[in-house]
Amino acid sequence: MGFFSTILGFCGFGIGISIGLVAGYFLFIYFQPIDVQEPEIRPLVEQDSETLQRMLPEIPLWVKNPDYDRVDWLNKFIDYMWPYLDKAICRTAKNIAKPIIAEQIPKYKLESVEFEVLTLGALPPTFQGMKAYVTDEKELIMEPSIKWAGNPNVTVAVKAFGLKATVQVVDLQVFLSPRITLKPLVPSFPCFANIVVSLMEKPHIDFGLKLIGADLMSIPGLYRFVQELIKDQVANMYLWPKTLEIPILDPAKALKRPVGILHVKVLRAMNLKKKDLLGASDPYVKLKLTEDKLPSKKTTVKHKNLNPEWNEEYNLVVKDPESQALELHMYDWEQVGKHDKMGMNVIPLKDIPPEETKVFTCDLLKNMDMNDAQNEKSRGQLVVELTYKPFKEEELSNGFEETESQTLQKAPEGTPAGGGLLVVIVHEAEDVEGKHHTNPFVRLLLRGEEKRTKRIKKNRDPRWEEEFQFMLEEPPTNDKLHVEVVSTSSRIGLLHPKESLGYIDISLADVVSNKRINEKYHLIDSRNGRIQIEMQWRTS
Repeated sequence: MGFFSTILGFCGFGIGISIGLVAGYFLFIYFQPIDVQEPEIRPLVEQDSETLQRMLPEIPLWVKNPDYDRVDWLNKFIDYMWPYLDKAICRTAKNIAKPIIAEQIPKYKLESVEFEVLTLGALPPTFQGMKAYVTDEKELIMEPSIKWAGNPNVTVAVKAFGLKATVQVVDLQVFLSPRITLKPLVPSFPCFANIVVSLMEKPHIDFGLKLIGADLMSIPGLYRFVQELIKDQVANMYLWPKTLEIPILDPAKALKRPVGILHVKVLRAMNLKKKDLLGASDPYVKLKLTEDKLPSKKTTVKHKNLNPEWNEEYNLVVKDPESQALELHMYDWEQVGKHDKMGMNVIPLKDIPPEETKVFTCDLLKNMDMNDAQNEKSRGQLVVELTYKPFKEEELSNGFEETESQTLQKAPEGTPAGGGLLVVIVHEAEDVEGKHHTNPFVRLLLRGEEKRTKRIKKNRDPRWEEEFQFMLEEPPTNDKLHVEVVSTSSRIGLLHPKESLGYIDISLADVVSNKRINEKYHLIDSRNGRIQIEMQWRTS
């Protein structure tokens, strides 16, 4: 009897299971619960305040704040480049950490601290938005909002007293808003000399820390303590106004700032050729350095003389002695018409030993093409005496250091006692427009000495970035610098060949007292025109 009861029980169980599965499938397919409804999609303006408050932390900054720009292109770029950036960043981090670890190991009596595994994982950081600032200085300021919820694997092995402990960092989250400043902007790639980074607020940092497989962050009280400790340490090092400065280029080469003075003494010329039909020649010499936008220096004219003697001295500012050269051009002066060329030559500065006076006797050539047969023709010789005096290391460091106080260079040797060097940098102009044409250039006039920038065709917002120097016997406390924006016609004709786009007379008393001024000035006789001028007063 018991046997038959068992058999019937199994059969009843099997039949019940089968009926239940069939009935459940039928009910799931043909009956829908009445309490489940389609989600209702509503625009943000119709959401209540509580719902908006829950959503706001997830909305990017470029939506909430109009000052921030959307940078989806940058996120895509980082996403594609992340496998390579991961390796490069980890390699750089190891190189930076090695000397720091080597210095700290003896203090804590450790045998070694090494990275067993260092990878940032497969998830790149995301830029939620970016804000840029415009200033009158040669710099670019950006403030990105960065969020990174990554899966890095950082495993550090620590050895001490013959024992080894392995610490692993996992599940890292970092939210921060740094200020990144690229300065100074320079005309050499990548177009900035330094990267300056600072944090505008304390960053949010969250991570897991495992020691021998156990999660240390699960210990009560330790998680909050470690998180606040890291925030405070990072803030003490990089919270604004403290900064992290990363040099990119050598300032001396990037900014093309002076590194020395070349003393040139034009002594004499010999065996020159006659250029005048009824006489000898009227020679004079023009000299300048290559890669220099300053006007050429010019000797006096020696009338009717084929073996003239000048003994005239000039000082030229050297910016790169390895690549620059001294250009010497001799002309025959003409009272009417174009002056005739008598010859030329070039002396590389790298051929001049520093602090030594050397005399060069140069053959006058038609050009610097050594394969030109016309250079074999004798045109005479020019004798010059050259002395290159590089600045001292402390002068260079003071001159190139870009600090918040804008440390200035000293005036070069040869500056008159009691006087100085006025440096004028013409940056750019805005909204300058002529009635007949707009091909602007800038005239600078001080104490009868005039200097000009290059002309830029058809541009209402020209940018020059040209530097000019005025050597003055005394401080210009009572002088004014006349700055005029002028446009010249690009067409040949006598109708409206030149017109003024505006001018300004700048008092130099403030420049002498403050040593440096960088401002935008409204142009007189211009509707909306402005010009940015930077001035520096350097004394020896």
